[in-house]
Amino acid sequence: MSLPPLKPLHSDETLIQLKLDQFRQTPTNELIKSLAPGQAGALKAKPDGTLLDGHHRIKVLRERGVDVNALPREIVSRV
Repeated sequence: MSLPPLKPLHSDETLIQLKLDQFRQTPTNELIKSLAPGQAGALKAKPDGTLLDGHHRIKVLRERGVDVNALPREIVSRV
């Protein structure tokens, strides 16, 4: 089953610059591992692809050309 594309819940303008700067110093493979299901900061999204957790890391990975839509995610039906 193909997952829907990830879409941000918040606009880029609302992201915290300090967090973005910190994540930009983190290697790509570490960012991807930190988003893996089961991790404390796992990538979480609604069934329609709306991001619930991982906004800053996903933004940085997109900047690096990573296909974030292919990343495993935890689906959260209710928040």
